[in-house]
Amino acid sequence: MDSILHRYRLAAGMVILAAAVLAIISCGYRFSASGRLGENISTVSVNMLENRTAETGVENIFTNDLIFEFTKNGNTIVESDAADAVLSGTIDAMPIETVSYRGQITSLERRITAFVSLQLSDRNGRVIWSANGVSWDETYGILSEKVATDYNKREAIRSLSKRLAEEVYSRITDKF
Repeated sequence: MDSILHRYRLAAGMVILAAAVLAIISCGYRFSASGRLGENISTVSVNMLENRTAETGVENIFTNDLIFEFTKNGNTIVESDAADAVLSGTIDAMPIETVSYRGQITSLERRITAFVSLQLSDRNGRVIWSANGVSWDETYGILSEKVATDYNKREAIRSLSKRLAEEVYSRITDKF
């Protein structure tokens, strides 16, 4: 009886191990190559984005997150005149919509979406990558205190800016 139970446990363990190995081997996940911008681009300048929205100061948040994303991935940030490539663009819109209500008129949550248009140009001004209408959104809670709601909105903007910078960097490096 113990021998049969031992064989059963051993067989079950082998099946689990084989399934785990097959899952790992057949998984489509791969690490990206280098996250770099190509052989001819070793330095980048990120210009301050132009803010075409009513949200004051978001150009600083978005530009700083783009700079952080480039440096995090091993790129050297320099001034425009010394750069192999220059990233520039605009924050085109940041609409806000209510996503949940209490009753018929009281908002509980809102969603803010950022739309940006960007281009990466080489030192001769030739556009080597561009994208219009790149967007990301984030939901934030509405509280009875306006100050608290404004804080939640600002934190949502910070969060979506970080994610948008990651998305932009990923799109740019996919080209190279």
